[in-house]
Amino acid sequence: MSDPNKIPPRLTSEPGWSARESWRMFGIMSEFVEAAERLSNIRPAVSMFGSSRVPADHPYFVLAEQIARQLSDAGFSVMAGGGPGMMEAFNKGAYFGKSPAVGLNIELPREQFPNSYQDISLSFRHFFARKVTFVRFATAYVVLPGGFGTLDELLEALTLVQTGKIRRMPIILVQTPFWRGLIDWLRERLVAENMIAPGDMGLVQLVDEPQQVVDAIFDYYEKRGFEPSDAEREILLTL
Repeated sequence: MSDPNKIPPRLTSEPGWSARESWRMFGIMSEFVEAAERLSNIRPAVSMFGSSRVPADHPYFVLAEQIARQLSDAGFSVMAGGGPGMMEAFNKGAYFGKSPAVGLNIELPREQFPNSYQDISLSFRHFFARKVTFVRFATAYVVLPGGFGTLDELLEALTLVQTGKIRRMPIILVQTPFWRGLIDWLRERLVAENMIAPGDMGLVQLVDEPQQVVDAIFDYYEKRGFEPSDAEREILLTL
């Protein structure tokens, strides 16, 4: 039985913690403000994701660079994570194309060094501010093979579209052999056990070739245009 006279411990023991938390809010705000100002003219843009661990001679790296180059030449700015591996491939492909290569760099405990192929380079301390930026300015998501971070970005985009927190957009998985097991599991487990609606499977599509990525995005926007509607802009304000 607890002692009624015992003074409960403080939630925090460090002096000035509340003040530090308050000032931290200004740092977060500044990341959103800078992103909004520097990326206001990059639309239409495609957010691209994939493993940071693949070397430059890996087939995935080559494929990532080819897709980004074709998207850039087709008029899409390319947003990627700014680091090594496929992030570098995405930026490199776009850098030598006709449209801007955008790097959304993140400060990590194991430091990530920005790659050299960024027309616009932003640096984030807060993961969630970076993730909001990827979503807010995206016309489409293109996702290549990757690990936890890639899956995190993919599933977050699917959740936001499914729940109506962002407008529907193409979410394209590249490399069918890599993604087939996940797609089968989603259908056999989540749909079959009523965890998601059958129609939710239509939120993603599988492709294998760079031109298929470009065609899928243009096909989706053929009848509606790339610019968000006034209603969709309002939705983004509550993201």
